[in-house]
Amino acid sequence: MLTIDTLLFPRWIVPVEPAGVVLEGHALAIDQGRILDVLPAVDAAARYLGRITLHLPSHGLIPGLVNAHAHAAMSLLRGLADDLPLHEWLTGHIWPTEGRWVSEAFVHDGTQLAMAEMLRGGITCFNDMYFFPDVTARAASAAGMRACVGLVVIDFPSAWASGVDEYLDKGLALHENLRHDPLISTAFAPHAPYTVAPATLERVRTLADELERPIHIHLHETAAEVDEYHARHGRRPLAHLDALGLLSPELLAVHMTQLDDAEIARVAETGVHVLHCPESNLKLASGFCPVARLLAAGVNVALGTDGAASNNDLDMFGEMRSAALLAKAVAGDAAALPAGHALHLATLGGARALGLDADIGSLLPGKWADVTAVDFGALEAQPLYHPLSQLVYASGRHQVTDVWVAGRHLLKNRVLTTLDADAIHQRARAWRDTIANG
Repeated sequence: MLTIDTLLFPRWIVPVEPAGVVLEGHALAIDQGRILDVLPAVDAAARYLGRITLHLPSHGLIPGLVNAHAHAAMSLLRGLADDLPLHEWLTGHIWPTEGRWVSEAFVHDGTQLAMAEMLRGGITCFNDMYFFPDVTARAASAAGMRACVGLVVIDFPSAWASGVDEYLDKGLALHENLRHDPLISTAFAPHAPYTVAPATLERVRTLADELERPIHIHLHETAAEVDEYHARHGRRPLAHLDALGLLSPELLAVHMTQLDDAEIARVAETGVHVLHCPESNLKLASGFCPVARLLAAGVNVALGTDGAASNNDLDMFGEMRSAALLAKAVAGDAAALPAGHALHLATLGGARALGLDADIGSLLPGKWADVTAVDFGALEAQPLYHPLSQLVYASGRHQVTDVWVAGRHLLKNRVLTTLDADAIHQRARAWRDTIANG
């Protein structure tokens, strides 16, 4: 009998690969941070001895959820300026508040608050775009959480950098410092075509090609944005990025609510990934991402929450349900985004967009043990006929009991093991008082 680090005996395992498979009466074996085996429970009990063995008789195990687009530190701005259209929300409220308050302390405390929320909701990896990405990276690494941090670029100065040259210089230095961190990766993060000049986007493309890093950008978020850009530049933003050579499998295009058939075909042809944020788009009335048409064209679609300032939570269970229901309504087809595919968007789709699908996003031997346990035992989850459908259409983040990242138990029976929840709570209240009274 082989002694290993952790042996989990759930009721169900939903590995995501192969698609649609639900394994009942199986076990998950973890050793040295990676998944060693997925096998029938009877065989696991005969083959392995876990230093830690956990029986989860009413639970399902799923891959850790991947939040493919977030502004983690903006959790401190949750609810600050609700029920406003995007332009007014951003330019009249969010940017002025950020200009006054964003600092290393703000980003550290906001990121810790966001990570606590995400881990308690089964999220093990997030793709972030915000100022002071070095602070975000340190906070995530210290907490044991997986993150892709954005090397932010924007045409106006901030507390992080005075201009484009400094944004890029600091980003390159951070990328170099993080090259050997097993949990943290990087992506270039120009904010949007309307806030980053074409010459800067060309510089970003050149650097991204040299370093083989993704480019994470807001794109085609609203009709007004697209129309204004077309009036100013003579073509739509996607076409402009195409002319600059940015459309490729390295481009992570966030929102994409305004797409015609030719644009969908071009996105599919060039391998662009679409990062879909359904609840933020609904709340800001930005439009509807044509998910069913993108998937039919062969585009990889991932799922994100956006920031808590525009959502207002970091709840990937909510995003899965909203994405599935919205896709059906937009397509006029009840089969447009089945439950299993919604889970794919929230796991393997996100991992693929970030270039991490060889290591995370599904529960296969050899991958990192990024695992979420969901309890289906409560009254509200009864009766249970199909675990996959139950997971997407009738489950909530409050049912997440345990989370592992690279085999490390970061949430244990709803208790965070690497983050001080009380201290995070206190600092969040202090920031609220400071910002509200400022």
